[in-house]
Amino acid sequence: MASYLRFENVTRRYGTFTAVNDVTLDIEKGETFSLLGPSGCGKTTLLRMAAGFDQPDLGRVYLDGKDITPLPPDQRPVNTVFQSYALFPHLSVRDNIAFGPKIAKWTPGQIAKGVDEMLELVDLKAHGDKKPAQLSGGMKQRVALARALVNKPKVLLLDEPLAALDLKLRQRLLVELDAIHDEVGITFIYVTHDQGEAMSISDRIAVMNKGVIEQVGPPAEIYEAPRSSFVAAFIGDTNFLDGKITESIDSRFSRCDVKDFGSIVIDNDKAVSVGDRIHLSIRPEKLVVSRDKPAMSPMDNAVEGKVEDVIYYGSHTRYWVRCGEWRMCAEMQHRTFQLDETLPKWGDTVWLLWDANDGFLLEQYREEDEGMLTLPDA
Repeated sequence: MASYLRFENVTRRYGTFTAVNDVTLDIEKGETFSLLGPSGCGKTTLLRMAAGFDQPDLGRVYLDGKDITPLPPDQRPVNTVFQSYALFPHLSVRDNIAFGPKIAKWTPGQIAKGVDEMLELVDLKAHGDKKPAQLSGGMKQRVALARALVNKPKVLLLDEPLAALDLKLRQRLLVELDAIHDEVGITFIYVTHDQGEAMSISDRIAVMNKGVIEQVGPPAEIYEAPRSSFVAAFIGDTNFLDGKITESIDSRFSRCDVKDFGSIVIDNDKAVSVGDRIHLSIRPEKLVVSRDKPAMSPMDNAVEGKVEDVIYYGSHTRYWVRCGEWRMCAEMQHRTFQLDETLPKWGDTVWLLWDANDGFLLEQYREEDEGMLTLPDA
């Protein structure tokens, strides 16, 4: 599929601070694409340059093959939904949605039809005559979404649209937003610092850090095969180990030494040779927690440790296990009735087991990363 919205070598500086640094990014027509990263990473600046609220110091922005860099916001076929809703408090829901079509000089009949369609789309037909102050936060956000969609933009920009809502409401609106996207079929660009939101709604994600893009890909690829330690740590939780390759088992697997772990088997996700220093990421849910030393296959790894912390979440329990200098996080899913079982508790000695395929090699070892790549204490 051809690129629909393209940022080509865009850079944006504010004084001595570079918010976006030589970014090239292609977004496809009709996909839901998330810009994900911590505060100050450049994701909102990139969104503002797509909307026309900000201009790149270098580079161009293209939409559907046309250079839109010089166009002001009102001349771009792009609309934005903000975290703050930005509704007109003195206008009804219906008049808020009708505002754009009136500016565009639609006929009264076209306006009425368009507003009715949007009220149906966001399930607010019974609330068209209410003022924003009479609505819940979730309903206000749906009005903002309807107002942004009524003019049928080519791209809808969503800037942290659910950040002001509580968890249950965010989860419900994510499902509704995904259904609305499927119905209208236009390109959604979703800006968020919330990994769960990005993972659940996106076709693809761009993870940003310090003004550059660390990785672009589908959620599963970003999670399972991160390109850097930053991506691995930012998307969910992970355990980092560093060690040295001691043996090449075959073309796919190697053996390496990790302090306090001894010799473990790893999958050669990166090209490695005997003597190389490596970084390894192991997600908590990949680790099996056992009171007894488990039976092992040639591709299994196991290490003994002591439980330092236990957090029960209902659907699962998280364990922090001290293994020498390493503090490992493991996650046990509760697939059976737990009151009939005796689970590991604080102070217990346990074994952590994982398959060589379940670790993932990150970028080659760098001396400046020494001591950095361990999971932070809970």
